[in-house]
Amino acid sequence: MYLFLHLLISTLFRLQPSYLSPQTIPSQNRCRSIQFEVEPPTLVCAGFEWSIAGDKNRNASVEVSYRKKGDQDWKPALPLLRIGGERIYGHEQRWEYLVPDKFAGSIFNLQPATWYECRFRLSDPDGIEGETEHLVNIQTRAEPQPFPQGQVYHVYPPGHTGPKEQPAFTGLNEAYYGIGNTGDWWNVPEARVRPGDIILVHAGLYKGNRLRYADALALDFHGAYVFTQKGTADRPITIKAAGDGEVIFDGDGAYHLFDVMAADYHYFEGLTIRNTDIAFYAGLKKVMGCSGLTVKNCRIHDVGIGVVTYSADSRDFYIADNILTGRHDPDTLVGWYGLENPAPLTSYYAIKVYGQGHVVCHNTISFFHDGVCIDTHGLPEDGKACVSIDIYRNDIFNMSDDFIEADGGVHNIRVFENRGFNSYHSALSAQPVFGGPVYFIRNICYHIPGTALKYTVRPSGIYTLHNTFIAEAAITNFSNGHFRNNLFIGPDDTRPSLQATNYTTYSSLDYNFYREKPAGPGRYRWRSPLHDSLNQADDKELGMRVFNTLEEFRQHTGMEKHGMETSPDIFMQVPLPDPKQRGRIYPKDGYDFQLKAEAEVIDKGVVLPNINDGYSGKGPDPGALEYGQAGPGYGPRSRE
Repeated sequence: MYLFLHLLISTLFRLQPSYLSPQTIPSQNRCRSIQFEVEPPTLVCAGFEWSIAGDKNRNASVEVSYRKKGDQDWKPALPLLRIGGERIYGHEQRWEYLVPDKFAGSIFNLQPATWYECRFRLSDPDGIEGETEHLVNIQTRAEPQPFPQGQVYHVYPPGHTGPKEQPAFTGLNEAYYGIGNTGDWWNVPEARVRPGDIILVHAGLYKGNRLRYADALALDFHGAYVFTQKGTADRPITIKAAGDGEVIFDGDGAYHLFDVMAADYHYFEGLTIRNTDIAFYAGLKKVMGCSGLTVKNCRIHDVGIGVVTYSADSRDFYIADNILTGRHDPDTLVGWYGLENPAPLTSYYAIKVYGQGHVVCHNTISFFHDGVCIDTHGLPEDGKACVSIDIYRNDIFNMSDDFIEADGGVHNIRVFENRGFNSYHSALSAQPVFGGPVYFIRNICYHIPGTALKYTVRPSGIYTLHNTFIAEAAITNFSNGHFRNNLFIGPDDTRPSLQATNYTTYSSLDYNFYREKPAGPGRYRWRSPLHDSLNQADDKELGMRVFNTLEEFRQHTGMEKHGMETSPDIFMQVPLPDPKQRGRIYPKDGYDFQLKAEAEVIDKGVVLPNINDGYSGKGPDPGALEYGQAGPGYGPRSRE
């Protein structure tokens, strides 16, 4: 059974023209193993890269299996994705990036704080030079927690007259840096806190007057808490609500409130943060970025940006269970793209990260330009690739641009099990991805007047698996992309069921399901290379082919051999949005994306090991939810 699954998946995700045989260019076809790399594991995933040379006919493969340390049986995972040779450029960028030859990929559904054995086997019909197998041990991270034996400091707001637990301080800066740090003396005292220390912030309003000399909270002029101490993964410096009432940090309109770019392993929990452009400023490109930032169970509202780092040096953030609310009009879907008079940018993105090992999960995000983003800021920096980032189970509502952007990611960006309602431009974005893979898995996206997928600037290395899109399947321009088990239920009868631009002959679509629209010309539009080649095509080498039916598309492209058209009436309760009301806001309540028992798509998906292992019928169901199984919880978890 294991061998069958491996052969099936390898065939599905590797299309090779038959005219390229080992006898054509044998010395270039032989795969040469160079270097194997383990990326920083997260709580539930692990990423890997295997650099190679040769394999010009792209018929080598890497079989992946894993097991919990101590178990006997190996479990299969998706093979690593063969990447290399794709060129990323365009959209007024001044650079061109050539993806290096390697395999890359992830193992999903791991348990936190657990050791695993992971096995990788390289094979090539043309022969291999060098190592053919790697067996590595990895440990997933645990959810960050305060150090239980840490020294405790108590913080109270100015004017507090009740009893105080000792040692007690007025304001956060006094506890962190010491007494006497106001006015011109604000940066003189040496920091008091040490790794493992816990600052408990008691109920009240913490709002400085940054335009008053010698402000009581030591926030003179710039209005920011600038933290510079270094905690550790086991002993973070903790700043959390004491539990005796709401703790409100009001930024007094400052540009940023918590500057933590020089502060490693700082842990924030249970705070309310408001009235600032940036709540947590955690890194600037080519300047500095912090490691181990944790923001949990906070309420962040009336802000322009919630959490941001632009630095490739940033590592291992954990941003979870927060409620982030921007300043956009809550009653209107604020469009901007293609509009003569776009609405002002009152809030930008809720969360934007760069670097390695970040986890952004279980947040509720509303009324921003973008929800969760990887930072797009030019070419990957040497030795500091943006890799191994997880974005999952977030609940995102009313974005003027995109729900989630993987833009700027390099390898193993994993976006899974998120829910998004109302986004004007697109649902999921890869603009671009520098080789991949980026994974978009089991996301639910509803009412996107633009397009389901913004794959722009020729991103390369994309898996789009098991998503439910109540949006049009207009997929802009991608390379080395693979689509399986998706539901594309486009509500607009005047737009094609599928419209895509693909630059590589080894991209693939199969087992996807499209809304059956009224008969008409050009319902499937496929722009792709005119000639068989294993090199990425240029725009001048592409041709647009237009088909009236899915069957025509299948016969002429070889794609969607198992794809189907379906009625939109396959869900328990999902009315289609009105395409003529682009600015309408649809509430999340009252929708049920579970499939009906009689839905014709049930059991019609393809088996993807480590992705849909737990399917319940004769085969997996397409879309984000398996019939009869409870879906994931979106947004903050109960901590009772």
